[in-house]
Amino acid sequence: MAARRVSLPAADDLFRPTAPEPDDAPRVRAVPAREAEQADEAAATEPTPRRGARRAATPSGRVRHDEKMTVYVTSEELLALEHARLTLRGTHGLPVDRGRIVREAVALVLAEFEAEGEDSALVRRLRGE
Repeated sequence: MAARRVSLPAADDLFRPTAPEPDDAPRVRAVPAREAEQADEAAATEPTPRRGARRAATPSGRVRHDEKMTVYVTSEELLALEHARLTLRGTHGLPVDRGRIVREAVALVLAEFEAEGEDSALVRRLRGE
C-alpha cells in the first residue's frame, strides 16, 4: 500500500485578510498576510485602545489580546495564584483564569502607581521598603 500524500494550503491561504478593505485606505507598503489580517480585525472590531481601556468580551466572556508576555514565577507564587483562582471560583462564583487575575492585578498596581507615584506600593516594594 502506497503512502498517500496530503495536500495542505499554503501559508498565504491560511493567513489572508478576511475583512474587506476600505476603498479610501492609503496603501503605504506591502504587509504580510497575517499582519494584514490582524490589523483588519483590530480596525474593524476595536477602537484605538487607550490607557486603561477595557476590551469587549466575546459571549463566552473571553477577551482577545494582541500581545503576549511570559513571566516566570516561583512555585509558591504559582500556588498562591492558583489558590486565589479557586477561591474566586468557589467562594465568589467568579470562574476566571490565572491570566485574568494577573491582568487585573497589573491594572490595579499601575493605576495606583499612576495616582500615587512615589508613594505607591509598587515603588515601595521595588525599593525593598
